[in-house]
Amino acid sequence: MKRPQKITFGEMRATGTRGLLVHCRDYKCSHMMKIAPEEADKWPDDLRLSDIEPRFVSKVCGLRGANIMGDRAPPRMGTQSG
Repeated sequence: MKRPQKITFGEMRATGTRGLLVHCRDYKCSHMMKIAPEEADKWPDDLRLSDIEPRFVSKVCGLRGANIMGDRAPPRMGTQSG
């Protein structure tokens, strides 16, 4: 089964998101890691997130493949001055 194509790094960066969250494909494993923006910036803008997913191997269960998404900071809550 072919996996759906995800957005490109350039499209992701255009939203202000630069870091990545990488989750093991096996929901029972639940291994997750973060890739810092400085590291994620090394990938070219035209590369799709789905293109690199098969390259990852879980250090916990050994399964090849991952689910990757942008690591966007949670919205800040509070009052607005002005």
